[in-house]
Amino acid sequence: MRLKKVLNRSSVRVGLPGSTKDEIIREMVGIILADDRDFIKEDILNAVFQREAQMSTGMKNGIAIPHGKVDCVTRLHAAVAVSAEPVDFDCLDGLPAQIFVMTVSPTNQTGPHLQFLAEVSALLADDDFRRRILAAKNEDELLKAFCEGRADA
Repeated sequence: MRLKKVLNRSSVRVGLPGSTKDEIIREMVGIILADDRDFIKEDILNAVFQREAQMSTGMKNGIAIPHGKVDCVTRLHAAVAVSAEPVDFDCLDGLPAQIFVMTVSPTNQTGPHLQFLAEVSALLADDDFRRRILAAKNEDELLKAFCEGRADA
């Protein structure tokens, strides 16, 4: 899966203002909903919060990947954001997160969700790539970084 097929200028955000896990999740859902107001916001929020209650999606290296599966969408939707300040997200390494990738996908589809996460995870495993993401000054730079991938790839 190419990230260009899923991400666009309206699905990325620099300077996300949330300062708590709950605020970040709500802001990320808002980014996803910006593209299609037909979604049922409460269903998406419930799915993401239920998934988060099972186990935190805070990873390592300042990354969190909250996600959920719902019946109200027919394809994978994603959002990428960098918060203005690091946020406690119950990450595996105990450090706060500042890079957030959210996916919402249909309950009856697994493939696109896993492909997207695999591609994003491979990019975010690279220290230089994470630095480029954190240095993005605006949404255009953030989108370009994700769509171009790693400099050495």
